[in-house]
Amino acid sequence: MTKSYLITGGAGFIGLNFVKLLLQDTNVRLTVLDKLTYASHPDEMDELLKLSHFRFIQGDITLQHELDQAFDEVYDAIIHFAAESHVDRSIESAEPFIQTNVLGTYRMLEAVLKGKAKKLIHISTDEVYGDLEPDDPAFTEQTPLSPNNPYSASKASSDLLVKSYIHTHQLPAMITRCSNNYGPYQHEEKLIPTIIRKAVNGKKIPIYGDGRQIRDWLYVEDHARAVKKVLENGTAGQVYNIGGGNEKTNLDLTKTILSQLGISHDQIAFIQDRKGHDRRYAIDASKLKGELGWTQETSFEEGIEKTINWYRTKYDQSEEG
Repeated sequence: MTKSYLITGGAGFIGLNFVKLLLQDTNVRLTVLDKLTYASHPDEMDELLKLSHFRFIQGDITLQHELDQAFDEVYDAIIHFAAESHVDRSIESAEPFIQTNVLGTYRMLEAVLKGKAKKLIHISTDEVYGDLEPDDPAFTEQTPLSPNNPYSASKASSDLLVKSYIHTHQLPAMITRCSNNYGPYQHEEKLIPTIIRKAVNGKKIPIYGDGRQIRDWLYVEDHARAVKKVLENGTAGQVYNIGGGNEKTNLDLTKTILSQLGISHDQIAFIQDRKGHDRRYAIDASKLKGELGWTQETSFEEGIEKTINWYRTKYDQSEEG
């Protein structure tokens, strides 16, 4: 039987990788709803429109009249990726994050409540858990929420909204919280694309503070496969952590990429630390592995090589253009 899914934010980094994974199955029919912000990939949407089981609608998830055009059918699920996600931008101006991440999630919950979809998968982040000390165990699904910047606070707020609808209305929804993603289609303002772009162009690579902040890196295609597992077999009302098990300091990560590119570490430039910068994130994904059988298929070494090659090709083509 054909399944019909609405994917918000499907023209963005993680959403696009998820869309491409699902479209490998011709027994699914996908509708992507995306505002097409600076971080989206409209050219990829145009390519995917050649497929008979895909359609694209440009719309803002915070505006009900724009949402209505997508709800011309009842979906088997909404997979809700759409979000403002860059911490630095949230520090400069929090309002877009409150609008998109909180109000937008409310709109999705109301759609399910009104029978426009059978369930909701809400895509969140490990940043809602806050900061970890060096010797602390990794975040589990029971870790209290303790966000430390406007972006993570907006995502924690949306998580709490989802949980309230699950409890109050018995809404069939699930939450996934992932660690730092990397891979193809990530916007160039993010850390790994920034390192690669500046390195190949011979520019200084800015590293916040002492560069000892630790992040858990997850290859985006592994994340997409995890969300697919949750979509197909997850239990309503549950939270699932998705982690890469690859804890790296920002400095070590930068040095690894520079070494693979054959570029001197002298291009690293330390700058003033970000306000409220969390020192460490780490995810315990044992629940996802044990209950849903997810396994990570891409090692960090393989993933970072694929990522470097993808961006080098992209930047080489940009120079040719």
